[in-house]
Amino acid sequence: MKKILLLLSLFIITVMSAKAASMPVDTGKVGTGADPKDPPLILFGSVDTYWKADFSGHNNIGYNPSTGIGTSFATDQNSVSIGMIDLGVKKKVGKAAFVGELSFGPRSDQSIPTSGYHIQNLYVSYDLTDKLNLTAGYMSTFVGYEVISPTGNFNYSTSYLFTNGPFQNAGFKATYAFSDKVSLMAGLFNNYWNTYSSYRLNAEGGVAGSGDVSTFGAQLMVVPVKNWTAYINFATGPYSGTIIDLTTAYQITDAFKLGLNAADFTPTHGGGGYDGVALYPQLAVSKIVTLGLRGEYFNYKAIGSNPSSNVTAITATANIKGGPLTLIPEVRLDSFGGDAKPFVDSNGAPTGSAAQFVIAAVYAF
Repeated sequence: MKKILLLLSLFIITVMSAKAASMPVDTGKVGTGADPKDPPLILFGSVDTYWKADFSGHNNIGYNPSTGIGTSFATDQNSVSIGMIDLGVKKKVGKAAFVGELSFGPRSDQSIPTSGYHIQNLYVSYDLTDKLNLTAGYMSTFVGYEVISPTGNFNYSTSYLFTNGPFQNAGFKATYAFSDKVSLMAGLFNNYWNTYSSYRLNAEGGVAGSGDVSTFGAQLMVVPVKNWTAYINFATGPYSGTIIDLTTAYQITDAFKLGLNAADFTPTHGGGGYDGVALYPQLAVSKIVTLGLRGEYFNYKAIGSNPSSNVTAITATANIKGGPLTLIPEVRLDSFGGDAKPFVDSNGAPTGSAAQFVIAAVYAF
């Protein structure tokens, strides 16, 4: 009986060992599985926090919904505050791919149409050929130089061009790469910017029902010379208006980079809109420290009896890197021309200029 039990035990151990040897090894990485040919699920994102002090003691430069003037994010005055936690996943198997990105926090709530959804990006794509790609869903806009995620910008505060342009576009687009130096994108998008679904408005400005997919968008990408990329962007629709945008960046030397964003926007009726230009010189002074400026001129076009007004904004920023963590100190000066006085001074009196200091920490993964 003992021999039989011993033989049975040896048989069980042999079978279990063979089974264990044939099972996939868990390396702890996302996406590992039985099929080594299956690409991993890639996780990416960021977290950010900041402290801001306006030199007047008041919150000036942040966006003011009552006047429609100001810039996005980093609005808390004299407070250690949070931006957002951004969590994204993406995967590509063969020719098919998807991207899903969720965000949580004040920066998220100010940049998406429905804060309860927390969705920054949600789209699928397919490579019909090596040169032609089709994409559908809810996507970060193709217009402009700056983006919502702080990891995609050099400056922590944002430009007037960013705040007044589209954040996202929902729709369908096709991109054809003629070569590695020229590509063209064209697509149809929801009737309004920054919406998960199309809608139409009633006479009072409230949502009256479903809308349509009536905004046409296109982007021409060219690489004139090595390390210089330019994007000419265009979007127009009977509800969203028409925007023409140039975004370009040139890595002139290993240490010096120059970026530029220029745009002109005209609404469908009633006047108004804007135009402006921003220049982004950046100089890497060491492996961990880069210094940069953003010089922006932005003009609010006249609408009705309200005359046009313009603002010049100069932002001096440093990026100090420690692995995935970037410390971002910056000083910003905004000055309105003419009679516009959208800010307040230290006494609370209206003024046309404002200055602030921000220090932010951004961790990317």
